[in-house]
Amino acid sequence: MRKRALQLCVNCLLVCAILSTMPARSAIPFSAHRMSQLAQTFQNSQVQTALAWFKPHLSWINDEQARLTEIPAPPFAEASRAQAVKVLLAAVGLEVHIDKTGNVIGELRGANEKEIVLLAAHMDTVFPAGTDVKVRRDKNRMSAPGISDNGTGLVSLVALARAVHEARIKPQRTLLFVADVGEEGEGNLRGMRALVDAYRDRLKAVVVMDGSGIDHVTTKALASRRIEAVISGPGGHSWSDFGIPNPINALVRASVRFLNTRVPANPRTTFNLGQIEGGTSVNSIPHEARLKVDIRSEGEDELLRLENALRECMAAGVRDEMDSARDRSKGKLEWKVDILGNRPGGELAADSPLLAALRAADDYTANTSRPERASTDANIPLSVGIDAIAIGAGGNGGGAHSLQEWYEPEGRETGLQRVLLTLLGTTGVAGEKTR
Repeated sequence: MRKRALQLCVNCLLVCAILSTMPARSAIPFSAHRMSQLAQTFQNSQVQTALAWFKPHLSWINDEQARLTEIPAPPFAEASRAQAVKVLLAAVGLEVHIDKTGNVIGELRGANEKEIVLLAAHMDTVFPAGTDVKVRRDKNRMSAPGISDNGTGLVSLVALARAVHEARIKPQRTLLFVADVGEEGEGNLRGMRALVDAYRDRLKAVVVMDGSGIDHVTTKALASRRIEAVISGPGGHSWSDFGIPNPINALVRASVRFLNTRVPANPRTTFNLGQIEGGTSVNSIPHEARLKVDIRSEGEDELLRLENALRECMAAGVRDEMDSARDRSKGKLEWKVDILGNRPGGELAADSPLLAALRAADDYTANTSRPERASTDANIPLSVGIDAIAIGAGGNGGGAHSLQEWYEPEGRETGLQRVLLTLLGTTGVAGEKTR
């Protein structure tokens, strides 16, 4: 009896040791029935045809990525690229239109038109009009501003639509292929906001393709504020008006104060002084100075604290500059703080069917991915309780948001297959038998 009890104890210890070494995702409560359904979907003959479509068409996908990247799409000026994407989506039989916000929407009607799954990739880049976006090729590497973020996601949207079309797949839920606007910079996710507003009652899940990496999945939305502080004054001549209050001086004083603001390690919180503008010439006292600040945090309370701290620093900077001015007769300084963008937070439930589909796709493609928190188009659906993730579309990229941005397509096929399986695991395939 004692020997049997000892053996049971040893077995328990072994099980605990095994469980402690297993990835955290193994504990996610996905039902055996759900995983069986996903495995059945993945083995569907039409799905297998779609999976096989990518490999012989990789050169075409690479060339289309370069072509789309060379169509400029600076913030608030995505229209030319939108027209090119519209043509590509229409060519595979989708019902395509461009909405009033500028999003390109290609619809593949499902057996159930009352439920929608949305696959999205943003068209815009961070680069201003006039940026040289010519793609340079060196062996397998393509280099150009925007080539990876989000040339990768955008061409993948088209490739996935073609693969589904060639395999003659009819989804159970209606599927929308969307190239959206306003993800970068001061776009404030306006494209995704419009999509969620338009389809919210029927929208069951959103899959966002952003960049290339397949070693992670964004399941938590990082909240952020994008703020502009403006200080204005009378302005004047650097010699004859010396001593009047100077907006740039006040902005510098305020910025130094703000830079000394402490932020916690938990919740992780950051701020960045991203743009400073002001003045007309070196020998003029400016009439205005502007500062743009990006604030991000895992906690909403920290966002509010930093926003208030910035306001207090601006007031103090103006006060200090006015106190030190020799001549106040020509006017005083005024200041204001405006919110340019407000990205809400949110989080995907651990037992989400969408996450189950992704994990099944990872298993099928022998990929391992970790959950992470980031600021993407997925913020908007997550913030209102709609299942959403953001994932890379495959290959390797680097130098995002710089003129040296690059992309290499090695591993692209796996990334595309991963997205396709996640997508079809969420929409279902019409006519498929379920157990």
